[in-house]
Amino acid sequence: MKDTKLNAHMREIIEEYEKFGAPPLPSLEPAMARQLPELRDAFQHVLSHHALKRLSPDSMVENVASVDHYTIADGLLVRTYRPAGDGPFPIIVYYHGGGWVIGSINSYDASCRALANSCDAIVVSVAYRQAPEHPYPQARDDAFRAYLWAMDLARTLGGDPDRVAVAGESAGGNLAAVVCLMARDQGYKVPLHQLLIYPITQYGFDTESYLEHAHAKPLDRSMMKYFWKHYLSGEVSAKDPYHSPLLCDDLSGLPPATVLTAEIDPLRDEGEIYAEALQEAGVPVFMKRYKHVAHEFFGFSNYIPEAREAREDAGEQLRTAFDTALFEREKIRTTVYTSQPGMAPDRSPGY
Repeated sequence: MKDTKLNAHMREIIEEYEKFGAPPLPSLEPAMARQLPELRDAFQHVLSHHALKRLSPDSMVENVASVDHYTIADGLLVRTYRPAGDGPFPIIVYYHGGGWVIGSINSYDASCRALANSCDAIVVSVAYRQAPEHPYPQARDDAFRAYLWAMDLARTLGGDPDRVAVAGESAGGNLAAVVCLMARDQGYKVPLHQLLIYPITQYGFDTESYLEHAHAKPLDRSMMKYFWKHYLSGEVSAKDPYHSPLLCDDLSGLPPATVLTAEIDPLRDEGEIYAEALQEAGVPVFMKRYKHVAHEFFGFSNYIPEAREAREDAGEQLRTAFDTALFEREKIRTTVYTSQPGMAPDRSPGY
């Protein structure tokens, strides 16, 4: 059944995906589910046979200056996207979606490239371990290790350790939010900003958007139950805020947040409720709902107008955070040096 609320571009991609004839994801074991076509595959098909030929398949992928790979202890892989220009650049540690079960750093390549270019930042995309082979808390722990690694190796990467943000989509938005909680609770420096794109924030399926969009495409209620079942396999409390940050009793002291949601998405409400909870705790929040689009829309910023708008909003919020931090640091340096007689401000590019 067509969702008449979807805009033409989003609907075109979803209808193309349905032509693949993929079986329902919850009917498959995770190893098989990972072999299903992805929405990005449908997008490539849309572009390849678009009637007006105004776009080519290459338009899905933005060029960046360089792409590299690194392995962290215990075999955790990260991919870095570096923008053009000279550093030191701010850093965005990015976590991909897929319900902690499917998806990969390849699946969300377009989002990382877009963020690197729009924010003029190095993006570190994390190939965290996936459930059910690696159930909670392993993805969470990988996400946190990658954040600490990016801070420690920032200078080596050509980045700025004082300007490190986290970002993620869906399950990746969940991990980004949890990394902020863990950094605060364990006494580490918290990220400068958190970009949460249609994030999972609670173990539950009864919000208004869950009921309204129980059968939405490309993400529905049954798929979310499937993801949670595999992620929380074993003896795990359903009330643990490190998998459900909305259940955290104290959200104060967390970094400013940008929370972006899609109108036609079962996760819409829990993302917005989390944004409101952050605001109530005194955390600055930019929150925006994009109409007529569904889950996963963010990665199609070169085709869907709302995705382009979301990319611009995310870029503006992150650039403001990075620029403000740079300005504040320079102001402190200038104050320190000029407070000493005969000393001029140090204008070197050091940290």
